[in-house]
Parts: sequence; structure tokens; C-alpha cells
Amino acid sequence: MRAVRHAIAVLLVLLGASSALGASKKPTFEEAVALFSDKNYKAAYDVASPLATAGDVRAQAMLGALYEEGRGIGKDVKTAATWYESAARGGHVGAMFALAMIYLDGRLGPPNFELGRRWLTAAAEGGHTAAQHNLGLLMAGAGGRQPNWEEAGRWFQAAAASGLPDAEYNLGVMYLEGRGVEKSPTLAAEWFKRAALKGLPDAALDYGVLVFRGDGVQKDEKIGAQWLTVAALRGNAVAQNRLARLYSAGKGVPLNMVEAAKWHLLAQGGGKPDPELDQLLDKLSPTDREKAEAQAKAFKPVAVTLVTSSAPPKFGPRRIKQ
Repeated sequence: MRAVRHAIAVLLVLLGASSALGASKKPTFEEAVALFSDKNYKAAYDVASPLATAGDVRAQAMLGALYEEGRGIGKDVKTAATWYESAARGGHVGAMFALAMIYLDGRLGPPNFELGRRWLTAAAEGGHTAAQHNLGLLMAGAGGRQPNWEEAGRWFQAAAASGLPDAEYNLGVMYLEGRGVEKSPTLAAEWFKRAALKGLPDAALDYGVLVFRGDGVQKDEKIGAQWLTVAALRGNAVAQNRLARLYSAGKGVPLNMVEAAKWHLLAQGGGKPDPELDQLLDKLSPTDREKAEAQAKAFKPVAVTLVTSSAPPKFGPRRIKQ
């Protein structure tokens, strides 16, 4: 599962607050937001606390985030959940999502699937993009539950409509495999392309494969290999393995045994062994093998920056494909 940060920024966006300071003598929530933005968490807590006690759901959600992360106050997930629940019952969708994830992650004891699903559904129905995606993952069987592919597809579609790359990718997987939707390589390629253009390595890999094969999209081995290269450069071991095979065969890329060996070594190090390509290494001259090993050792994956205004997912695997 890809590591993800907590969606505090999303909570603040959902709060709908301006960073401008109000004219009132009493501290306002806008002041708390300004202090939070300046990373003055203790002062933000001091301003938000009385507002939260007075019933301001935005301030309650902020306190939940501060307690959950231990910013400006001691880390206390139980107290965070209490504040999140107060805000959630007041209709704050960001707090609903945060509370759902606490239950699903088991940070208050054993994971509570029912409570987590209930709050996640409420947040998803309230239009929270990350909640919609995570609910799709739950419906797809994350957590060991029986999959409901039709429901999974519905929620992935909702999150994909907001431009979330992970949801676009998973929707593509569903169309590629015909799970919960009518099988369509064409639609799969379209959703993979959208996510790939936003920087998702898995999507670049699968879109590249479809383009290389001409499955659901016009065949072009050169462009397919370019998309595989994008994924490989970002550290995707499967793409690195595929690229090694292409260089060893001269398909879509120039025949280059040193490049093939380099990508094979990287894929192997990433957990994708290939006995056939091991034979390639055995046939290399000592000089060429040394070059390949040096290039593999010097390789640094390109950092992935997803192009999206939505919060990243917080639960379960990105890939639904087994």
C-alpha cells in the first residue's frame, strides 16, 4: 500500500475559511486557520479550542486533526476521534472521512468495519472525493470483505469525475477486466491515460502495455515503450522488467543489451525476477556487465508528483487488480 499523508489540508479546504483575519475582538476561526497555515499549531489550538467547545464544527474538525497528528498538543487519537465525531454529527464531511479512517485503520482498537463504512459512506455521499475512492476500495474487497463490484465502480466513477488519479486508474482496471462493468479495453485505455498523464506510475505502465499491443487503442510500439519508460523511471519494477525485455528484443526501442541488463537488475532489485533475462546477464561481456551494474547502481527513481487537486487516498491498496 502506498504510504499517504493525513488529509489535514483537505480538512482545511473543506472548512471554507478565508485566511484573512476578522475584525472582531474575539478570536475567530479564520485566525485559527491563519495560524495553522503558518505552522503555529499551539496558537491555532488555543484559538480553535473555545470555538470548538462552543459548537463550531470547523474548529472541532481542526482540533481533531491537531490531536490526531500531535501538532500543538499531545498526540491523542481517542480525543481526536471525539472531536471528529462532534464535527461529523454536525455535518462536516472532512471529519466524517477522518473518523472513518480511524475506525478502519484500527487506531482505537480492533478495526471497526461497520462504523468505518458508515462514516465513510456519509462522507462519500457528501461529495468527499477521497472518501468516495476509499469506499470504492472497500466495495472492491479491501479489508477482506466480499467484493461488490457494481458499488465499487459507482464510487470509483464518482471520485474519478473529480479527477482523482487513483480512482481513474482503478476504474480503468474494472473496464479492462470487466468487473462490475461491461468489459471495454477502449474505456480502460482512456481512464489509464488520464491517470498516467497526472503522474501515476501504475497507470503509465498499463496504458503503455495497451498502446504497445494495440488493445483498445491504436497500436504504436514506440509510444507504448515510452509510457513503459515513464513508469520504469519512477521505480515501477514491473515496467522495468517489461522495458528490459523490449531492449533485449529491440521492440519499440533500439536493441541494447546493456540497457536491457540495467533494467533487469533494477526490476530484480524491486522484487521482479526474470530467469530468462538472467541468461542475458550470463552472456554479456565483462565490460558490458560492469556498465549495466554501474548504471543500475547509480539509478535514482524520478519523484512522483500527482497532478490533482483532490486528497490522496488513505486506505487500502491503490491497485484492485490481483
